[in-house]
Amino acid sequence: MTTAGAARDPEAEFDVVVVGSGAAGMTAALTAAHHGLSVVVLEKTGTFGGSTARSGGGIWAPGNAVLRRAGVRDTPEQAAAYLARVVGDEVPAARQRALLEHGPDMLDLVRSSAPIDFAWVPGYADYYPEAAGGLAAGRSIEPRPLDGRRILGAELDHLSPPYLPTPPGLTITQANYRWLALGPRHPRAMLASAKVGARLVRSRLLRQRPLSMGQALAAGLRAGLLGRDVPVWLDTPMTGLEVDGGRVTGVQVTRDGRPVLIAARRGVLLAAGGFERNEQMRRRYQRAPIGTEWTTGSAGNTGDAITAGEAAGAALDLMDDAWWGPSIPLRHGPYFCLAERSLPGCLLVNGAGERFVNESAPYVDAVHAMYDGHREDAPHIPAWLITDQRYRDRYVFAGLPPRRSLPRRWYQAGTVFRAPTVAELAGQVGLDPAALAKTVTRFNEFAQAGRDEDFGRGDSAYDRYYSDPRCRPNPCLAPLAAPPFYAIKIVPGDLGTKGGLRTDERARVLRPDGTAIAGLYAAGNTSAAVMGRSYAGAGATIGPAMTFGYLAALDLAGALPPDQTVSPDQTVSPDEATAAPDR
Repeated sequence: MTTAGAARDPEAEFDVVVVGSGAAGMTAALTAAHHGLSVVVLEKTGTFGGSTARSGGGIWAPGNAVLRRAGVRDTPEQAAAYLARVVGDEVPAARQRALLEHGPDMLDLVRSSAPIDFAWVPGYADYYPEAAGGLAAGRSIEPRPLDGRRILGAELDHLSPPYLPTPPGLTITQANYRWLALGPRHPRAMLASAKVGARLVRSRLLRQRPLSMGQALAAGLRAGLLGRDVPVWLDTPMTGLEVDGGRVTGVQVTRDGRPVLIAARRGVLLAAGGFERNEQMRRRYQRAPIGTEWTTGSAGNTGDAITAGEAAGAALDLMDDAWWGPSIPLRHGPYFCLAERSLPGCLLVNGAGERFVNESAPYVDAVHAMYDGHREDAPHIPAWLITDQRYRDRYVFAGLPPRRSLPRRWYQAGTVFRAPTVAELAGQVGLDPAALAKTVTRFNEFAQAGRDEDFGRGDSAYDRYYSDPRCRPNPCLAPLAAPPFYAIKIVPGDLGTKGGLRTDERARVLRPDGTAIAGLYAAGNTSAAVMGRSYAGAGATIGPAMTFGYLAALDLAGALPPDQTVSPDQTVSPDEATAAPDR
């Protein structure tokens, strides 16, 4: 599998080669260096951080020290019961156990090896908090804001930009965002604004470059690598894997315009993201309508590592799924809706003018409902978020403050419609006026009573996270009664794809027969998600990505107990298993 003409650079040989500079890859590199291994991180684009730098930076790793410090009550048994309920039989129990057992240790290593700390996000409930083991208080943590200039210096210029541009010096945390979405007049929003403003003033006085969310996480990890002299080679795309005698021994790349073979004495970790930016792969594996224009994932996520792993004999899983989320298709890219569809005074309808899901449901579930219900006589893609003027007067919408008119270009693009009556709005959008009017009337009755009899919106603690506590009797429900009325197009966006290389509890890449490919590991969205087709809570993408990157590095360093896995063509009797000596 060697690329023709690839030169073996005598200075390009390491114990471990990591492909991808997101949270999974940088955590693995940090762990490998901590255990005394030489390691390099390869990044195809000109910036580091990948989709991590574009994300909220949340981490879901139950039982960690940050949660204990915050007084969050949890037990390993609770976490295990909850994860098993969420994931079901989609993911082997050994992988689930590995995530829960090693997540806290992973976080301890990161906190001790990189200039970054974390804080609990109060009240950000697990996505199914009423399930056995679920926590309404939440298990999600996020990076504390940090000064990128101090920890990175000139390297800060190579950090991938955030998903949404923000004014220089302005840092918003996940905990802030919950309240800021309620608009400037809400008391909690005022307090959150004061905190954000104070950080802004302080940063300007001290001439800092403050970072938060995924920017802070990516910068902190990169600073940890700088402190250990771990190189991150930008503009170095992988072109293939080097395989010798069934073992992966290196990575073929293009570096400085020429093919180079980078040897890996112990092994290779593929952590280069998913395939959300690969049109051909999305059409091959996923349900229509689908494309690359609705994703917020990094531009470099084109599935290169997945196809390379498959060529080396790897099995694939979950290729039809993604980290979905209802999104507004805008000209510069999709806007991933969080609070917008959950705040009171809006509802989501399909092409028949009917509700089809709890609008406040976890975002993966909401898009699953879009695809599962999509049919010719009642298209669910696009769906339509219906609101009234009171909603617009109260709440921030897609980053725009209350009362501000939605951009004219959104109307011109057919993304937004506005009309003085619900019936006229339906006519503009192409919905049946009587059906939409009936839906709104029924919804308004639920809002007045405080109980959504069709979909239970507001029943779950998760539903109420992005809600308005001032709204009674149900903080997620308010009638649509103040004209004009709005319809906003909603499409199945995503944070990245979920499918990839099948791996085990050590992050080793597996063949279809279940045996491991020697020297090859995968983590993050290059691997099939440990969450299966669900999503345990905020940070359940990055937390597992970092944990399995950490586990891969431990295995490469020989820091895990010896493997007891039996290959499919071997059998071991109970007596032999009992008599086998400890290694």
